[in-house]
Amino acid sequence: MLHVEHLSVEYQTSRGPVHAVDDVSFRIGPARTLALVGESGSGKSTTALAILDLLPERQSRVSSGRIVFDGVDLARASAKQLDAIRGPRIGMVFQDALTSLNPSLTIGSQIAETLRRHGLARSDAARRRTLELLAEVQLPDPQRVARSYAHQLSGGMRQRALIALGLCCDPELLIADEPTTALDVTIQAEILGLLRRLRDDREMSMLLITHDLGVASEIADDVAVMYAGEIVEIGPTAGVLGEPAHAYTRALLGALPSLDAESPRRARLTTIPGSPPDLISPPPGDRFAARVSPELAAPPGTPSPDLVEVAPDHFARIVRSSHHVPAL
Repeated sequence: MLHVEHLSVEYQTSRGPVHAVDDVSFRIGPARTLALVGESGSGKSTTALAILDLLPERQSRVSSGRIVFDGVDLARASAKQLDAIRGPRIGMVFQDALTSLNPSLTIGSQIAETLRRHGLARSDAARRRTLELLAEVQLPDPQRVARSYAHQLSGGMRQRALIALGLCCDPELLIADEPTTALDVTIQAEILGLLRRLRDDREMSMLLITHDLGVASEIADDVAVMYAGEIVEIGPTAGVLGEPAHAYTRALLGALPSLDAESPRRARLTTIPGSPPDLISPPPGDRFAARVSPELAAPPGTPSPDLVEVAPDHFARIVRSSHHVPAL
């Protein structure tokens, strides 16, 4: 359904171009969910915005690669082609519902206007469909919510309204960028359950952007781990999170707490030393090498490792002679 191939994105700054996304490739099949995970600044949200051509025009550009959706390269599509895909075929749930929703319009008017804009419903039909969507995302009293402004709703209710807006045109693919940010753990679980049910009921594909490995494990079929603009590991969720091959994936898992009394993660959590590299002048070779133990780091000047298949459909950016990286 979606094939991102060798995508690179740059942001222009006074110091030079920032290589925010560098040679990223992945595929999402029908009715599949891919979670794109990594710390802030790794390139996850930039990748999502590039897919829908929503990057800031003057400050950024897709420097190379293809983004193919149902045979159309979105990186080179016309405005008319993008209008026919954004919304009707690819929906988007942005970060932070309070700032993503229009504060001067009611929730109902925003959804109804989107339906009218894409020629899917008019006047009374748009209002009826709006109430159906608000009920579908399990909002109590849809009529009251439709008359409300974003600031009049709780965080969880705003997030459900934003999901309804992203789904109102019945897209085949939903991009959800940090959909549980700033929500407490109970509401987060409810939103994840809602997304999982909507995905299954609609037989929809999903690209989930998150920094939370726990969220990824709950909902994703496949996981791609990003670090410093690159995908360092990608594959089935059980393989990537159960038997990680890249040092960065292992470090992220080492920092994840567990409630299981028998789990080794009940012990003191590990931290990752150092900081991500400067993406104006990325270092040659493995970009994570400077943050691992010296005995594990590749020698200076070593070329960047390729993505190597370490298990069926499971790839990691590691040296070919070793499929497993020791713990940090």
